[in-house]
Amino acid sequence: MKRILLVFGTRPEAIKLFPVARALAEVPGLEVRTCVTAQHRGLLDQVLNIAGLKPDIDLDLMEPGQTLDQLTARLLTGLGGVMDSEKPDRVIVQGDTATAMVGALAAYYRKVPVSHVEAGLRSGDIYQPWPEEVNRRMVAPIADQHFAPTETAAAALKRENIDPATIHITGNTVIDALLATQARIADDPSMAAGLDELAARFAGKRLVLVTTHRRENFGDGMENIARALGRIADRDDVAILFPMHPNPNVVAAMKAVLGDRPNIARIDPLDYSHFIRALGMCEIVLSDSGGVQEEAPALGKPVLVMRETTERPEGVEAGTAKLVGTDEMRIVAEMSKLLDDPAAYSAMARAHNPFGDGHASARIAKIVASGFGL
Repeated sequence: MKRILLVFGTRPEAIKLFPVARALAEVPGLEVRTCVTAQHRGLLDQVLNIAGLKPDIDLDLMEPGQTLDQLTARLLTGLGGVMDSEKPDRVIVQGDTATAMVGALAAYYRKVPVSHVEAGLRSGDIYQPWPEEVNRRMVAPIADQHFAPTETAAAALKRENIDPATIHITGNTVIDALLATQARIADDPSMAAGLDELAARFAGKRLVLVTTHRRENFGDGMENIARALGRIADRDDVAILFPMHPNPNVVAAMKAVLGDRPNIARIDPLDYSHFIRALGMCEIVLSDSGGVQEEAPALGKPVLVMRETTERPEGVEAGTAKLVGTDEMRIVAEMSKLLDDPAAYSAMARAHNPFGDGHASARIAKIVASGFGL
């Protein structure tokens, strides 16, 4: 048996790796072990519960207010110890988190080969997104299997002199997770029944789903976003659903500017099944998240991205997403255009989703297996 160690620590990683874990578990000759760092404790656990995924190792490294230096050091020693005891034949990491970067580094120190799921995303600016852009770049020269979600991502890796034979275009596993969860909700609506009250409250309104949490937007950027949301909420035909990230930099800015407005629901973070339902309920997504840029187009929802750059340019090129930054006037203008111009809305809603077809995880499992001659 060949032992695979999946390492992850945040909600987005769990979403994008649970379909991979399932696909690998179906391969004869592979033993799949999962290690979570709990870089995001509560948000991670939500996804694990919905996916029915029980980690084999839980490092539980989350501490309030820890610096990136402290987190990185604790990850390196913690994951190093896990790899020494587990002795994996291959380590799989996902995306651009500190857990992914350090997981790859700890494996490299032990000469264990690394697979990188969602490889090759680049914004071209090491400070946007920060520190994720550099985290991704550091994994690239270590990994010997690069699972690029798109042609654009694969091309970025080739420009960095990554061996083309190690690059595999698979699509993004987030689409696998979304479609599987959407089907489960359709079979069992109780999985997302927690939004029933809000759905009734905002019936007849045009719902805007908002997520924001990026470090580079803390401060003035977050205050600009809050003021823009206030102006959008001045419209009688609009309601805003805002699952709020628990970071104090987000909470304080939104509370100070928005207060308690009847057509803005600032709620606790949604678990994954409820978030998928929220995507289906809304007309437009306003976000500085990375993953939402991939998920929303799968459901035909335009995305206004509150960032100056994106490591997912395929969505912008396809017309499913538009960069609007954190300028208050620009956010309001672009949102008003989508709300008031049916042609502009339709152009984004009907654009082709470039991020996957729901079979990325099966492709990844096949490639991993074939690397062992299975």
